[in-house]
Amino acid sequence: MPTTTDTVPYLDISASDFAMASEAVRDARDAHWFARTNYGIAVLSYEDVSTLMKSPRMIQGSARWPQHHGVHDGLFHDWWAKNLLVLEGEDHHRIRRLANPAFSPRKIKALGGRFDELAHELIDQWIDNGEVEFVEGFAAPFATRVLCIMLGIDEKEWPTINRLASTVGAALGVNIKEEIGAIDAALEELHRYADQLISDRQQNPKDDFVTRLVDANRDGDSLSDAQLQNLLVLLIFGGMDTTRNQLGLAIQSFIRQPHQWELLAERPQELAAPAVEESLRVNPTTRWVTREVVETFQHKDLTFCPGDTVHMFTYASGTDPKVFTDPTRINLEADRKPHYAFGGGIHHCLGHFVARSDMQAALPALATRLTNLRIVAGGDEWMPDSGNTGPVRLNIAFDKRATVTANSG
Repeated sequence: MPTTTDTVPYLDISASDFAMASEAVRDARDAHWFARTNYGIAVLSYEDVSTLMKSPRMIQGSARWPQHHGVHDGLFHDWWAKNLLVLEGEDHHRIRRLANPAFSPRKIKALGGRFDELAHELIDQWIDNGEVEFVEGFAAPFATRVLCIMLGIDEKEWPTINRLASTVGAALGVNIKEEIGAIDAALEELHRYADQLISDRQQNPKDDFVTRLVDANRDGDSLSDAQLQNLLVLLIFGGMDTTRNQLGLAIQSFIRQPHQWELLAERPQELAAPAVEESLRVNPTTRWVTREVVETFQHKDLTFCPGDTVHMFTYASGTDPKVFTDPTRINLEADRKPHYAFGGGIHHCLGHFVARSDMQAALPALATRLTNLRIVAGGDEWMPDSGNTGPVRLNIAFDKRATVTANSG
């Protein structure tokens, strides 16, 4: 692991009490642009994350995530080594190129009206109660049913998709070794589910995402059956898990800033996109993005060597006071530099437009109908504030707005 001097801060990122949103991380960022950790280097400043995230001398570094946490075999270990998140070179470029048409912004944008309807449909189910467990009552069904709409799956199947994706999503947390038995079992079930979807669309094509992926599997330079299955499994667990967690984190952030919530309610169409981007910047579900060095190079006072693991701390960089005014607080009217919650460079998240589109439907719908949000005492439980995070349980109370703003449609 590269080092310069013993004065560089050290962070134990696998400690049970480690938290990204902590004084220890802020102090480390104030002291130096990087910190040493028990799993490599952590890049803390916005300037350096922005530069290094796109470096051609580094590759996606999550390939060794299971091994780092004591998982050396099994279904998840083997699947992880072959999925798009960790592939490099021609294999990575080819799969992204073939999959890109399925992620067409035009196709996804056309679903925006249905996303809006779904958000209001879910809110209708509990708005008169004045209280809701937000994960179960909104975030999970919304994120999962959006995925079902995209994939052309019957929305009634959302509980099964949610259960499987949530279980596999635990693999991205620091407790992966303790959860690996359940993760492997859920992944096996997801593989069977993906195979059934692929087989059905091969026989009965529809105007949906799965059919577009199947079309990339037909002729000439095409996705193999294994690559198609792998990509679909990645989409199911990655697409749902990220949106569900991010919606809960967004609500947490807006509860801390009721004025910004009211601003969104007043100008929902205008501020939908800033609401999503600011939520991702100040409170991202993906707390860090990992790279691995493949070529020796120098950056500032640090020499990087092949094999070094480098974590880009997206939370620390997105709240860097050297770049952002009042950095830990949402400002829907500010002109902000871009965040890196979806990564950067050639591994920039393929599904970022999907996540942005559905959250741009969800947050304004919630804001135009709910006010005076607060967390019920003792009503929240959170995943560890490292790796990927989000609410396990989030009981909120609220007041029902007397009217819906005129421009909320």
